Amino acid sequence: MKKQPVTYDTVRRVGLALPNVKEGTSYRTPALKVDGKLFVRLHQDLDKIVVRMPFDRREEMMAADPETYFITDHYRDYPCILVSLSKVREDALPDLLKIAYRAASPAKKRRV
Repeated sequence: MKKQPVTYDTVRRVGLALPNVKEGTSYRTPALKVDGKLFVRLHQDLDKIVVRMPFDRREEMMAADPETYFITDHYRDYPCILVSLSKVREDALPDLLKIAYRAASPAKKRRV
């Protein structure tokens, strides 16, 4: 049985389960924010998401699975990673979004 590709709706459902998350937009695309800070958005190409990610975790993820996790020159100096929706496993989303959520949350609220 072929797996269904992950869509932004899947990302949205997982992200909205986290505390204090609100929907918004960023660069005219759907986004999720915690306390007003972006932690994930649909990339304007519509086939990937931009996920907030500490630099050290980003490097680990890109080394482990470069087809799924990558950056472009634009994101090199930002604590973000691009995630291919056609490659990412749905069961990886909860942990991925929790890391992004913690990275965007104020320090005193990082209990998720």
